[in-house]
Amino acid sequence: MTTKIQFTDLTLRDGNQSLAATRMTLEQCLRVLKLIDDAGFEVMELWGGAIPDACVRFTHEDPWERLETFAKVLGGRQKIQALLRGQNLFAYQPYPDDLVIAFIKQAVASGVGVMRMFDALNDERNLSTSLLATKAYGAKAEAAISYTVSPVHTVDYFIQYARKLEEMGADQLAIKDMAGLLYPTDAVDLVRGLRANTSLPIAMHSHTTTGVGLLNGVIGMMYGATSVDTCITPFAGGSSHPPVELLIVFAEELGLDHGLDKDVLLKIQAELFKIFEELKSYISYYGKYYRPLRFEDINRKQVEEILDLLSNPEKERVEKALAISRQMLQDLGYPNYDDRIFQSQIPGGMLSNLQNQLRQMGQEDLLDKVMQEIPNVRRDAGYVPLVTPTSQIVGSQAAFNLLMGRYTFASNEFRMLLKGEFGRTPAKPNEEVVRQVLGDSEEPLTYRPASYLMPVLEDRYELPFIKTHKDLLLHLMLGQAADAFLQARYGVN
Repeated sequence: MTTKIQFTDLTLRDGNQSLAATRMTLEQCLRVLKLIDDAGFEVMELWGGAIPDACVRFTHEDPWERLETFAKVLGGRQKIQALLRGQNLFAYQPYPDDLVIAFIKQAVASGVGVMRMFDALNDERNLSTSLLATKAYGAKAEAAISYTVSPVHTVDYFIQYARKLEEMGADQLAIKDMAGLLYPTDAVDLVRGLRANTSLPIAMHSHTTTGVGLLNGVIGMMYGATSVDTCITPFAGGSSHPPVELLIVFAEELGLDHGLDKDVLLKIQAELFKIFEELKSYISYYGKYYRPLRFEDINRKQVEEILDLLSNPEKERVEKALAISRQMLQDLGYPNYDDRIFQSQIPGGMLSNLQNQLRQMGQEDLLDKVMQEIPNVRRDAGYVPLVTPTSQIVGSQAAFNLLMGRYTFASNEFRMLLKGEFGRTPAKPNEEVVRQVLGDSEEPLTYRPASYLMPVLEDRYELPFIKTHKDLLLHLMLGQAADAFLQARYGVN
């Protein structure tokens, strides 16, 4: 076991996205960003994921200016991590190689030092261009495994995928457990397996939606992960990530140097509670959970008991450790875990957005039925992992099935998924559903999906609201949402 652990802070990106539907503004971020840096975090995930889209759609900010402001405050891009959806960039469909390359070049120039990239289907072909571009322009390329559970997703499946990513030139690996599906007994086997079969640093990224994220973080520290993703209270727990305040105590009991200033963390926490209050209309947990956490509130005897149980990770001992860790979170005021996710496999960010969308439609009572239908749609689509964009595609199709009849209507994106336009599905889709949705005339794709896409940057765009190259990139990636933002920004149509 190493003598040091890195905690990567995701508060302003994934904590914001998972708990507050990505509504945190640049001004709110800047109130805590320098403090997070002062606390000693070596890496902060601040951009990517849903941030660029939310900036133009909801907070009415230029995502490039947001990133460049972060880099200016932090004195460069070394500590800034962004989440990239592979060939889908920061949006929801595959883009041509020339746009992927140009976008990554600009992201690195504007402030990204570490590009964490994943493919929703674990199709390594969809990471080839983004991985090469990231390294070519001087950032670190962290390739993530989209973790899910199905008959085809075994530990060996993930190890073989990780080896492909290493052979492709990834600098680091991440276990991306976006829905909290990595059961701790499997986490032990997976971390050990990756450590034994690859030579790259490993990040543990596990949401606390189902109550496993905290224990998985501890397992990562004990069995070979180099870093653990965390958030700061109150943007931790629930559908977000394990609280760094708790993981610090586990690290100290393990004798690991975490390099963080606990007094500064409490200052950050106090300011984040103010921001939490300001964003309460977007936070489904608001008013039910969360209170300030002091380090003396943490039961060190429970910490010691969990570590003792994990020192010999037999199934019964891991199960007992899980029960204690879940109780710890509940006793400290964090949201209760949701076991339904083990069936629906909905990731945290999608869950909060789905709740908001159903609330706005006056259809909140449909949530349980949608969650029950999602596993059926996922199986029909070839056991795709549920992470952006596949989580939205499958979730929407489940809702359509309930409202209109099973596959009576299929979204364009669901058709694309069945046709292979997003990549290879882990298993073959249900042939009957494929025929019902695509008919007999459309043949699934054979080659890398982006190889069928024509370049876009060689065309001319005579639009009055595109003033810069960065504007053009937003227009090409986000379409109407970016256009509406740019038109309002420049006062033109």
